[in-house]
Amino acid sequence: MKRFSIHFGLVLILVAGRAVAGDKPPEPAYFSWQVKDFAIDRPLGGRVGVAERGMAVASDGHRGNCLACHLLPISRDEVFGDLGPPLAGIASRQSVGAIRLHVVDQSYFNPETVMPGFYRRPEKLHRVAKAYRGRPFLSAQQIEDVVAWLATLK
Repeated sequence: MKRFSIHFGLVLILVAGRAVAGDKPPEPAYFSWQVKDFAIDRPLGGRVGVAERGMAVASDGHRGNCLACHLLPISRDEVFGDLGPPLAGIASRQSVGAIRLHVVDQSYFNPETVMPGFYRRPEKLHRVAKAYRGRPFLSAQQIEDVVAWLATLK
């Protein structure tokens, strides 16, 4: 009887822990992706992006920080960089798969780029702060959110 109660208690702890954590397993540190014809056609990890969150990531100086180098079509009074091209109308010039590759790893288009590879393969990253080693700068969900927002800019 004692053995049963111990096992039952462990089951309750595991079930309660899963309920608290939610039904979704945690996102892996990295999802593999493939480039075909200068595009990543499949969303990273099958994630579905939300454009509103993508605009927030892109304009956040501590996450995407796209405004450091690009003119963004947002209504806030921000300081924009001009190192990269303006992003207004990007969806009329690029496919969603090409936009995804630009955000994931711009070096496929320009090996000399200064744009960070926001989801570059971790083994390709150099001189990374200890806290960021072994994982990309943005999560797969954040990448898909940014891609969803950029795909609305026609």
